[in-house]
Amino acid sequence: MSSGFDPLHPRELDRPTIVPLREDGSLVDLTSGAAALTMDDGKIFIAPNDPAELDDWRAQLASWREGARARHGVPTRYDDLASAWASRCFTVAQVWLWDELFFDFDAQEFTPERFVADARERFGGLDGIVLWHAYPVIGIDDRNQWDFYDAPGLAAAADALHEMGVSVFVDYNPWDTGTRRAGDDAAELAATVRRLGADGIFLDTLKKADPEMVAALDAARPGIGLEGESKLATERIADHTLSWAQWFADSEVPGVLRAHWFERRHMQHHIRRWHRDHSEELRSAWLNGVGVMVWEVVFGVWVGWNGRDSATLRRMLPVQRGLHRMLIEGEWTPLAVHRAPLFGSTFELDGSTLLLLANTSDSDLVYEPEGAGWRPLHAGDTAVVITVPAQGVAAAIRVTGVAPPELDTVRAALAAEMPRSDVSFPHRRARRLSWTPAAASPRASQDIRESIAAHTVAVAAGEYVLTVRYRARETGMYDGAPYVDEWKPLPPRLHDQRTLERVAELVSPVRVGASEVSEYDYALFLDAIGEPAAGRDPERPASGVTFARAREYAAWVGGRLPSEDEWQLAATQLGFSRRTPEVWNWTESEHSDGRTRFVMLKGGSVHESAGSDWYVDGGVREPEFALKFLLPGLGQDASPSIGFRVCWEASA
Repeated sequence: MSSGFDPLHPRELDRPTIVPLREDGSLVDLTSGAAALTMDDGKIFIAPNDPAELDDWRAQLASWREGARARHGVPTRYDDLASAWASRCFTVAQVWLWDELFFDFDAQEFTPERFVADARERFGGLDGIVLWHAYPVIGIDDRNQWDFYDAPGLAAAADALHEMGVSVFVDYNPWDTGTRRAGDDAAELAATVRRLGADGIFLDTLKKADPEMVAALDAARPGIGLEGESKLATERIADHTLSWAQWFADSEVPGVLRAHWFERRHMQHHIRRWHRDHSEELRSAWLNGVGVMVWEVVFGVWVGWNGRDSATLRRMLPVQRGLHRMLIEGEWTPLAVHRAPLFGSTFELDGSTLLLLANTSDSDLVYEPEGAGWRPLHAGDTAVVITVPAQGVAAAIRVTGVAPPELDTVRAALAAEMPRSDVSFPHRRARRLSWTPAAASPRASQDIRESIAAHTVAVAAGEYVLTVRYRARETGMYDGAPYVDEWKPLPPRLHDQRTLERVAELVSPVRVGASEVSEYDYALFLDAIGEPAAGRDPERPASGVTFARAREYAAWVGGRLPSEDEWQLAATQLGFSRRTPEVWNWTESEHSDGRTRFVMLKGGSVHESAGSDWYVDGGVREPEFALKFLLPGLGQDASPSIGFRVCWEASA
């Protein structure tokens, strides 16, 4: 249990909202009053279990929308052609800038083409990408969120995404108040939008932006799409063209999304970030005519999609993209098909009717459309019989008069998209990476090597049981997801202090530097390779050193970085010390699961960013404490709060 609720079940605020009827079956006035305001605040409107209630239910939905528009006004932003792109943005992926599909660590360059190609093959393509930049490494030093977007080549990567037809979102962290202050947030965000040519903003932890920020962003990019996290207030649908449908629990019979019902051109993206079954999100998106968030790496944790749900999305997108106008302009009849466990919505426009079907059961179902003229859109179905796969979707269209011009293209795109039944989780395991210096790497002179290696502490070979302490973050720790099939993790399951045990085996004795490499010692290395040194103090630790360069220095003096276990064991030995100001230490414990690289840091730092639990852990830490630090590229891992020490094999 966590915070008074079962984390495997929705909280009360995640649950759908009742559409009220009087006890005698008559309609409640939803143009005003308490019931109308309750519906204004809903996420999803509950659908009736009894088909006999459908007419009254739909009448109530229409009544609420009429009243809500009278209370809050009819949105006009959606009439602006510059804003129209948002209603077509059905699939958005959230990607850490240094995801190994988006960034090549060997070449140290962004690879947006590789990321988009992979998504096209597995999911049917992307309409937008959120470039996630700062969290969960922000707070390691005084750099603010805008500094983390200052990566060489990122603007070119955004240009490449645009050339591939993918909209670009940037992220805004309103909680970032404890790092260095620069300009006003609205001005800084607007400048970032201009520099990267961003189309939209993901408002991290916010449901909506302040009107002043909206105005600044409108000036930076006409038609800017603002996308709040979770439920958006009805009155702000007018200036936010997108929103997340995050942690939206649906009714047993699929219900109606309140924000999209209010304004059909408002795009929502269903997302339950820790769930391994996305079938409920997909069918809600399908029946409502909205999109989904594809988020496979949550802040360094692999939460990939199963084969069935990926195939379902591939079957949805050609219909949603190709027949987009029917979805936003057609007459929408929710639950036009109500034959539990089979449900369907219709969208009628210009004499054509689009039927979208969803199966909530674990068995394939057969549906026979009523009336003549139906043309199934998915391969293998006939005009008489449509098979709706288990936990999947299907579609058909009936044309009276001129067919939509996109229809043949849609059918062709769906020809090879067959359903899949594989619901196994596509596990990835993080593995420890090894590093070997290049044969041509420079080596320090013998006297320098002996001088640097003179002050060490010894760690004997053997098997050790180590206690590791850490703070529970969304990054997880060594392997696996910290939250599986959970709704929103909250304290004490989030940000609490944890302890684990790990077995460390040292096959040979080692000697670990008694203190961090000093600025003076590191300057000797920079002199040798022809680079300027920032400082030469023999007492201060060398910092602002990338992980790669720290490894190169260690090899230069004939050693390597210590593993996190060697570092921790050395820290218990007499003679082990910390230079001041104290800084985190790089270790040779680099890991990758093929999508995320991370390094375990030890020791803590005197720097501590205050004001938010989302920041990296700060402060000087006991030897047992470990920090999983997601590894950025292009020099962004260099931090004034991170230094290093060297380890030598005892026989070296």
